[in-house]
Amino acid sequence: MIFTNIVPRVSETDGVGHINNVFVPIWFEAGRREIFRIFSPKLDFINWKLALVKVTVEYVDQLYLAEEVEIRTGIEKIGNSSFTIKEEIHQTNRLCAKGEAIYVNYNFKEKRSEAISDEIRDKLQSVKFLEKWYENNKYKVSNNIRGWWG
Repeated sequence: MIFTNIVPRVSETDGVGHINNVFVPIWFEAGRREIFRIFSPKLDFINWKLALVKVTVEYVDQLYLAEEVEIRTGIEKIGNSSFTIKEEIHQTNRLCAKGEAIYVNYNFKEKRSEAISDEIRDKLQSVKFLEKWYENNKYKVSNNIRGWWG
């Protein structure tokens, strides 16, 4: 599982001090960054392999400006050419949003999906979403820390 911290910005709030709901999917995407690196290590669009085909978001509790949020991201399911990412946003030990994103391993030049290779499948398996995660096992991802992908 991947953990990404985000510091909310004033520009992301609405008129009553909550984080506007349009930013939740954007924050979820920020949590997927290291999954993108599995397919495109340099994050360049010349060799981009992923097509987003479905996103769902469920708003569970309010988000506020004053505290950092933690995005929890992991793989829920891997198919032949697609995979499902499960995502959660937590703030002050509260689940505030949860979602799912489905991506297809896609060849944009040939305009068709491609099977996920065993090598990529193994890397995706290593970032499975874990329902129960204990603080002492957590691996944080920041701009300065990289795992096997960087």
